[in-house]
Amino acid sequence: MSVRWLDLVDPTRDELLEKLPVRVDPEVLEALLPPSGDAREPRPLIEGHGSYVFSVLVALMPPVTGHALIYEEVCVVATPECLVTVRKTSRGGETFDVEGLAAAVESGAPAGVLVHRLVDDVTDSYLDLLDAIYDEIDGLEDEIDVLRPAEVRTRLAELRHELLHRRRTISAMRAAVRRVLDGRIEIGERELFPTEVEHLFGDTYDILVRVTEELDIARDLLAGARDHLQGKIAENQNEVGKKLTVIASLVLVPSFIVGYYGQNFAGAFDRDFWTLGVSTGLIVVVTLIQLAIFRWRRWI
Repeated sequence: MSVRWLDLVDPTRDELLEKLPVRVDPEVLEALLPPSGDAREPRPLIEGHGSYVFSVLVALMPPVTGHALIYEEVCVVATPECLVTVRKTSRGGETFDVEGLAAAVESGAPAGVLVHRLVDDVTDSYLDLLDAIYDEIDGLEDEIDVLRPAEVRTRLAELRHELLHRRRTISAMRAAVRRVLDGRIEIGERELFPTEVEHLFGDTYDILVRVTEELDIARDLLAGARDHLQGKIAENQNEVGKKLTVIASLVLVPSFIVGYYGQNFAGAFDRDFWTLGVSTGLIVVVTLIQLAIFRWRRWI
């Protein structure tokens, strides 16, 4: 028997009560409604509620402009006979694409396979997210020597914040899929996820584990970029200190010569060769010698 599929986009409470195949719990009904302006970012879950399975799936999409990632939420109410998907419009004005699910429905797939297909499509968005994160980290590493340190620190903090949030979302998705693998999702006497469907979720779980590990690698890359920035700052400070040291060294001998000429030695500098030109010449010659030595030792 083919499964009946209903797809709703930002439904009202009355539409949900009319379209849902079963009576759902009040908290599930509230979760199915479009979020308010101050709502928190949703967390993925898959849980059994007696006669139906309720799922919250969160796809992470790379930003079109700027750096803030976009999440696209799709909720699922599934029974062996009916599947209801509730898609919510993201802040970017987009909804999750369910074209792959439509093809699976037309092929006559059972409800458990349809739920897996949707979970798998959401998981694929995490792989695209990884590519975007790696590209952004690579771009930031290439620009560390060009951007101001304050800009790099700000971008590193933003990326680290995004990684923490995305890892938390993907970890919640992994835990939800694990519940299916452990057989903890039940809907009474009828089985929504038979053994062959659980095997499909096993492949998806392996992908989620790999994505989590890749996010940890991305965090390590960010730490490496931060260390590179700190090394660059320390190197710049060393360059400034070296330049100041060279300037102080160049001024030291001329100051000694001028100070020596300024000593109150009665008649000591009355001879013809103690002239302003001689002292100036001494200063120039000594300065040139110092510059040559600094250059030879590669201090400048």
